[in-house]
Amino acid sequence: MPTKNMIEAINDAHRVTMAADPDIVVFGEDVGYFGGVFRATAGLQKEFGKERCFDAPISEGGIVGAAVGMAAYGLKPVIEIQFADYIYPGYDQIVSEVARMRYRTAGEWTMPMVIRSPYGGGIFGGQTHSQSPEALFTHVAGLKVVIPSTPYDAKGLLIAAIEDPDPVVFFEPKRIYNGPFDGHHDRPVKPWAKHAASEVPDGHYTVPLGKAAVVRPGNDLTVLAYGTMVHVALAAVEENGIDAEVIDLRTLVPLDMATIEESVKKTGRCLVVQEATKTSGFASELVTLIQERCFYHLEAPVGRVSGWDTPYPHAYEWIYFPGPIRMKQALEKVMAD
Repeated sequence: MPTKNMIEAINDAHRVTMAADPDIVVFGEDVGYFGGVFRATAGLQKEFGKERCFDAPISEGGIVGAAVGMAAYGLKPVIEIQFADYIYPGYDQIVSEVARMRYRTAGEWTMPMVIRSPYGGGIFGGQTHSQSPEALFTHVAGLKVVIPSTPYDAKGLLIAAIEDPDPVVFFEPKRIYNGPFDGHHDRPVKPWAKHAASEVPDGHYTVPLGKAAVVRPGNDLTVLAYGTMVHVALAAVEENGIDAEVIDLRTLVPLDMATIEESVKKTGRCLVVQEATKTSGFASELVTLIQERCFYHLEAPVGRVSGWDTPYPHAYEWIYFPGPIRMKQALEKVMAD
């Protein structure tokens, strides 16, 4: 089976869906001739033409607004916001139009569109190229929020998102575009080719939205993570010799609460990991849900590891990033309580 990195898998998902459905159009800043700043749309314009893959002006509000009109009239736009940090000019359109259209028309109109965007830090992008704004979108009723952690999932989840009749915000952790990352920034970069999840089947397949994956079974602790932090969590529990069950959420909305409950009720302890800032992050919602659903099974308070409540600092990237040292401290605390 061929191996792919995450960029290649996302590109392949575009090709498979565009070949199958002529109503799918792809656009955004530099996604056409250039193929996107990370090359996720490379070759699509040449293969499918300028009417189906094209560049947009530098106006995120305009990109999302144009996609709203397209989706309302029967097309299936897949738009790229070049960095998640740039998504805020389009936030009003996403909240007021994209997320509300099915509800405000009593189901007469849907919004079959996907908003793709690279997110997260770990590449020295500083405060304007490293943000993790996923919690802002999980808070908005009417949106689905997806964050893959492997090439296999990236392709399957993106195809499922494109085929979904409702709008999906698809965040791509750019730190792991080219390989998994265990949090040790001072070690050589590992390519995806040596990881089992880099085996990506040709053609069409989907990974269902709303279904988490138990990527490491265990009995003593449940670790919830998504995106880059899945790999950081896996490395941390192995390095610290903890029999932890690591769950890759894959989709934040809809959330696979059944898998989470089953695991936490088995282990009695839980640690939630996110790269985003701490206050009002999605980890806070997960902690609340676990307290509500699993309180009488818990043997210790639910732990949380996150970024700081600051802009992403360029000079202190690896202090801000929830890496091995902070993971070790959090694991020891939740196991000792």
